[in-house]
Amino acid sequence: MSLGDASLRALAHPVRLRILSLLTGSELTAADVARELGITHANASYHLRNLLTSGLIVTAGEEKIRGGLAKRYRYDQKSSLSRGQAEHFYPAAAEELLRRARRRRPGGAAGVLGDAELWVDPAVWQEVRDRIAAAVHDLHAAARPPGTPGTIRTSTTVALFEMEPE
Repeated sequence: MSLGDASLRALAHPVRLRILSLLTGSELTAADVARELGITHANASYHLRNLLTSGLIVTAGEEKIRGGLAKRYRYDQKSSLSRGQAEHFYPAAAEELLRRARRRRPGGAAGVLGDAELWVDPAVWQEVRDRIAAAVHDLHAAARPPGTPGTIRTSTTVALFEMEPE
């Protein structure tokens, strides 16, 4: 499924990018999101409605909490950006990456950082792209709810694409 303009507007807010990251690892309620991000329940609900309306998240069920029903949400990993939409998404993703980098754990295990414009054989490109896509999928599948004992908080940002010759 390709994202529309409403989805791009939804992604333009840094809190919504953080919510998407949280919902990758677990199904959460608005109260869970509010607690994890240190925002009000009303603010979390507002952002979740925005993401739901835009098609970026889905309702994953309901649970009874103190006599009421709370919806649980999860990230819809089938969402993808078209080429034109990605160009608008990158600035928001860059801001989120900067926020995460400021939270980098001193003395933590070494990370991986790479950046390059390269000319490579198409077969090599496809093979490496597929390996990285598989690794990202594996990380998403292994993600657990925030604060799960025995887990570490990590940041993963990947942008791979073919470029036009200059």
